[in-house]
Amino acid sequence: MLWVKSFHIIFMVTWFAGLFYLPRLFVYHAMSDDANTNERFKVMEKKLLYIMTLGGVAALALGLWLWLGYGFHGGWLHLKVALTSLLVVYHAHCAKLVQDFKHDRNRHGHVFYRWYNEFPGLILIADVILVVVKPF
Repeated sequence: MLWVKSFHIIFMVTWFAGLFYLPRLFVYHAMSDDANTNERFKVMEKKLLYIMTLGGVAALALGLWLWLGYGFHGGWLHLKVALTSLLVVYHAHCAKLVQDFKHDRNRHGHVFYRWYNEFPGLILIADVILVVVKPF
């Protein structure tokens, strides 16, 4: 089970790297006026979304494996699953934003994306505290 846990952490880091960086690309993309630069951002966003989706799916699958192997007990784990579900929704919304940028339908400015970028960091802090401390 330690191998499963190790790869779960590796893929979780991959997923979070994408969740941190994709909205940062949105910040720069929203600030760009140059057509060539906009096209470059579209390619970068598409490729990053693909990589982070693979990381997210692997992290979720391995997390489910851990859940089935160790059992589902403790209120901390209920909250962790709820927070992870919010991350899945956030990821899906990022995918929608990639499509909006792809079709030149962005409706937000760079300040919105700067704030939007903070959400996964808050979830990461809460998740790590829940897993390590198991407060309830």
